[in-house]
Amino acid sequence: MKIRLERRAEREIDKGRKKAEILLANGDKLEKFLQDLERKLKKIPGLGTTFAMVPTMISLVRSFARREYKEIPKGTILGIISVLAYILLPVDFLFDLIPGLGYADDAFVLLTFLRKGAEEDIVKYQKWRFKNNKFV
Repeated sequence: MKIRLERRAEREIDKGRKKAEILLANGDKLEKFLQDLERKLKKIPGLGTTFAMVPTMISLVRSFARREYKEIPKGTILGIISVLAYILLPVDFLFDLIPGLGYADDAFVLLTFLRKGAEEDIVKYQKWRFKNNKFV
């Protein structure tokens, strides 16, 4: 069961990469997307540790788009945008409207992505951000 869910989460991430490329190529669309995502995250009760990286991921995308931070593989930045888009979408493979379960798929997709090596890239960005006083 876990492997099936993990494969599905990976498919969702891969599916979003095309949209991620479009967003990354258009600064205005990307900024609107990030603002919409931040608003959605503020509404989720009890985000817990699973979502703790999301604000950093948003900051990373902004820093990358502004060409302030470039030390990240393109696959990782596209994956980050893809995961953020999945979180923002109102209809996932579990509906966000189901109390207690609605955000479980968001958390699972995020966790799958982080476990596949992205967490290391995000932590490197966090260190860079603190070293350079970049809090966006």
